[in-house]
Amino acid sequence: MTLRHPPARLRPSDVLAVGAVGLRTRPLRVFLSALGIAIGIAAMTGVAGISASSRADLDAQLAALGTNLLTVAPGDSLSGGTATLPATAPAMISRIGPVEKVAATGTVAGAKVYRSDRIPAAESGGLVVTAADPKLPETVGARIADGTWLNAATARYPAVVLGATAAQRLGIGTVSPDVRISLGGSWFTVIGVLDPVPLAPELDSAALVGWDAAGTYLAFDGHPTTVYTRSADASVAAVRDVLAATANPQSPGEVKVSRPSDALAAREATDRAFSGLLIGLGAIALLVGGVGVANTMVVTVLERRGEIGLRRALGATRGHVRTQFLVESLLLSALGGVAGVVLGMAATTVYARTQGWSAITPAWATAGGIGATLLIGAAAGLYPALRASRLPPTEALTAL
Repeated sequence: MTLRHPPARLRPSDVLAVGAVGLRTRPLRVFLSALGIAIGIAAMTGVAGISASSRADLDAQLAALGTNLLTVAPGDSLSGGTATLPATAPAMISRIGPVEKVAATGTVAGAKVYRSDRIPAAESGGLVVTAADPKLPETVGARIADGTWLNAATARYPAVVLGATAAQRLGIGTVSPDVRISLGGSWFTVIGVLDPVPLAPELDSAALVGWDAAGTYLAFDGHPTTVYTRSADASVAAVRDVLAATANPQSPGEVKVSRPSDALAAREATDRAFSGLLIGLGAIALLVGGVGVANTMVVTVLERRGEIGLRRALGATRGHVRTQFLVESLLLSALGGVAGVVLGMAATTVYARTQGWSAITPAWATAGGIGATLLIGAAAGLYPALRASRLPPTEALTAL
């Protein structure tokens, strides 16, 4: 009577145990192989996280600042020069029904900005003098960093509010009654400094004075160069269509109408394209890491032929051997993937904190990173696993 032994079986716990043997016995090789995978996953996760954090910050900015701001500016005249807006443009625009807020600014031609009268005339720092409407901050969403904004009284006298960049270049950090600067040859007292204005960055490098004071002290001609409007959200498109004709009925073709939030969205689209490029580079690094895992597994099979032969002689099937080395490759890749995700999340958190953002790592980036590593591990370990399972037991035993 022939005794028949039940076929050998490996439980899931046994598969994990035998698959981890090779990793424990060769820690340095495992570390270097997993490092290649970790670098690729960290690059992909970090780029995705930083991009998502930046996008969330932009969305928060737009939610706070609003997307209903439209600007009107002079375009090109028929003769090829720069057109001018009529002095009545702000008043005409305010008559449009859905328009809620209107504020104008006008560049004072020829007026230079200096910290003192001892600075050479050529070193104006690229700053401009701009006449401003008292309603400007509430219209464009500007905030005062220090001091106060122009009011009905100070707008008539030589008082100035500096944009964030202008204050920095002039070396003015805080406002006090004795801080004065020279504008167009006249002395103006600094009464305020603005925070950066995301939707109107041109104000950051401006010295803002009252409309009446600009005419009295700086020979301002009274023509606005930019008119900012806030409209009801549902009517922004309709208002945009009639702004040019309303601002300059005689020559509507010489008027430019823009939406600052569109520029921010375009910047974000550019950032996303750049992020896509970086993710592509991370994918290349991941591929290189996969090649490293495959190379490690091939060398491992060659070094462990004796072990393979002994297991086959003791009853292990080809499927057992194949599963062992495939699981080993998957574990090696998973180690690199988990480490890469952790590093990518850490990089995202550190960078986001330095920018003042909320750190966000998309779930698809972490899940996709782990999934990609398992896929790479399976592909990298398939050939070595098949090669190991096909080794004849007698040939493999001679390596012992």
